Amino acid sequence: MPGVSASPRARDLGVPFDGTPGEWNAITDVPGVLVGYETLITGEPHEASVARTGVTAILPRGRDDAGVPCAAGVYSMNGNGELTGRSWIEESGTLALPIALTNSHAVGAAHTGVDTWVHRAHPELSAEWMLPVVGETWDGYLNQINAGHVRPEHAVAAIEAAVSGPIAEGNVGGGTGMNCYGFKGGSGTASRVIDHGGDRYTVGVFLQANFGTRQELRLVGRPLGRESAAPNPYEDVEWFVRDGERARARAGAGSVIGVVVTDAPLLPGQCTALARRVPLGLARTGTSGSHFSGDIFLACSTANAGAFTSSMPTADPGPDDYESARFVPLGHIDPLYEAVVQATEEAVANVLVAARDLVGRDGHVSPALPHDEVRRAFRAD
Repeated sequence: MPGVSASPRARDLGVPFDGTPGEWNAITDVPGVLVGYETLITGEPHEASVARTGVTAILPRGRDDAGVPCAAGVYSMNGNGELTGRSWIEESGTLALPIALTNSHAVGAAHTGVDTWVHRAHPELSAEWMLPVVGETWDGYLNQINAGHVRPEHAVAAIEAAVSGPIAEGNVGGGTGMNCYGFKGGSGTASRVIDHGGDRYTVGVFLQANFGTRQELRLVGRPLGRESAAPNPYEDVEWFVRDGERARARAGAGSVIGVVVTDAPLLPGQCTALARRVPLGLARTGTSGSHFSGDIFLACSTANAGAFTSSMPTADPGPDDYESARFVPLGHIDPLYEAVVQATEEAVANVLVAARDLVGRDGHVSPALPHDEVRRAFRAD
C-alpha cells in the first residue's frame, strides 16, 4: 500500500500557494485515479548490494478500466531521458494502461511488469498489443543502479498496491533514490479544483523530481536554496566516476517526469498544451533546465470514456461506430493551464518537504530540506 506519510507538507510549514486544492491535494483527487508504490530500501551503505529505488504506478482510470483510452499528449522540455510509448501517444492522441515511473536502468523491467499485469488482469487487451508508458529518472548517486534491483514483479506490486485518497510522498516508489535542488528529492503531488462553465473540474499533478541546482531553489519567491545551511554533498563532493577518475557531478543533472491527469473534457492537442505548462510551474521553483536533465511531461483527460477507443475493426464502420467528444473550448482553457502551473509548483515543494535524509551506496548522503528553514522563511507571512 502507498501509505500516508505522517510528515507535514509544504502548506503545513507556512508556504502559501495560489489556487484551490482538492480534498487530498493530490493527483488522486481526480475521480478514478489510483497511485501505488513499491519501495526498495535494502543493504547497508558499504555492502556490495545497496538498493535505494522502486516503482510508482499511476492508473488514470483505475484497475478495472485500465484499457479504456484517455485523450493524451506529451511534451519534452529536454529529452535527456525516457518516456516509453510516446510515439503512439503522439500518433493516436491516446493513453491506455497503467503508467510506471522508476530509475533509468529499470525501464525494461517496469515495462515487462506492466505487460505482465495487463496480461493477467485484462487478457483481452494483451491479445492485441501493449505499449506501456514508463518514465525514468537517474538514482545512481544513492542506488546501485546497475545491480538490477527492480524486477517486473515490483511493477506488478506497485499496480496492485494502487489506491485513491491521500498518498505518501518523498522517499517512496520510483522517487526513493532521487535528489532535487541538491536536497533529497523523490515523489510528490498536488491538485487544483476549478469551477468552469457550471462544472467543477480537478487537475492533478504527480512529479518524480530529480532535478535542479541548490542555488536555484525558490519557494514562492524565497531563495531557500542559496540561503540553506544544509550540506550539499551531491554537488560539492567528488563522487561521480568518469573514465576511472572521480569528479564532481554536473550541478542540475538529473531529470523530472511529470504526469498531469484531469477530468476536464479535452482533446489530445489540448492535453499536449497542458503538458507544456508543467515547465512553467517548475520554473517558479527556480530551475532553468539543465542539459543533463531529462524533463518529460504527460497529460491526459479521463473524460469522454469510450470516445478514443482504437481496437482493430472486424468490419466496415456503421453509423453506431462513430463517437462524439465534449471538450473545453480553446478560448476558455486558460483556467486549466493555471491549475497545472499552480499544482506543479506545489508538488515540487511537497517533494522537498516530505523527503527525509537518506544514506545510500558508498555512504553517499542526500540531506532533506530543513523544515525549520522553510518555516523561518515564511514566518513573517
